[in-house]
Amino acid sequence: MNRFTGKIVVVIGGYDGIGGAIAERFAVEGGTVFTTSRRAVEEDRTHGAGQLRARRVDALDITAIQGFFETVQHEAGRIDGLVISAGLADYATLDMVDADHFDRAFGLNVRALVFAAKAASAMMPEGGSVVLVGSIAGEIGTKGYGVYGATKAAVRALARTWANELAPRGIRVNVVAPGPTDTAMMSAASEDIRASLQQVIPLSRLGRPEEIAAAALFLASEDASFITGVELPVDGGMAQV
Repeated sequence: MNRFTGKIVVVIGGYDGIGGAIAERFAVEGGTVFTTSRRAVEEDRTHGAGQLRARRVDALDITAIQGFFETVQHEAGRIDGLVISAGLADYATLDMVDADHFDRAFGLNVRALVFAAKAASAMMPEGGSVVLVGSIAGEIGTKGYGVYGATKAAVRALARTWANELAPRGIRVNVVAPGPTDTAMMSAASEDIRASLQQVIPLSRLGRPEEIAAAALFLASEDASFITGVELPVDGGMAQV
């Protein structure tokens, strides 16, 4: 199934984890995928039926992001799909929060997302799609992740507004909201934390990055052509109980 053959896709934060799984799945399905990360090894390579084109870009640097999109426009002429997966999820309870923690979280999870979406949407033709990676932390209170949850609630609010603003141009905007997912960051957590998380997930396990990718690609594809402004939880039922 090559739903993205001939499509130009950008994945902000597409180096590893959830973003990396999303970028690879787009390429497997035929897309030409430009990815960004501060840690990326810059390269172009064939992957599946498509191509991955990795670029080293700091999403917090608005000038660098704008330059990246100018390059994409020069090389590809347009963007058919945008996924913004870059994000920061540092632990901090209320008594631990300081200005630096707050500014970094909102800087990457909200400010950078806004300006990446602004630049990309200006290059999108009718039928374009934006998928933002949110989190169920924006829906439920999770100890130590109040600031992070607030940023993801902001992502949901932005998506709903942009869905209305961009609808006259035929551009859809949606959110995929992962629950606890088995990424490198989660692997660094203790076994006790991993076990406690699985106890509150009705399906009794962590999600896999490829499962989040499958949901994101559904929202980006023509299979979801009449869906906009929604948040799709991919959390094993965690936010629904």
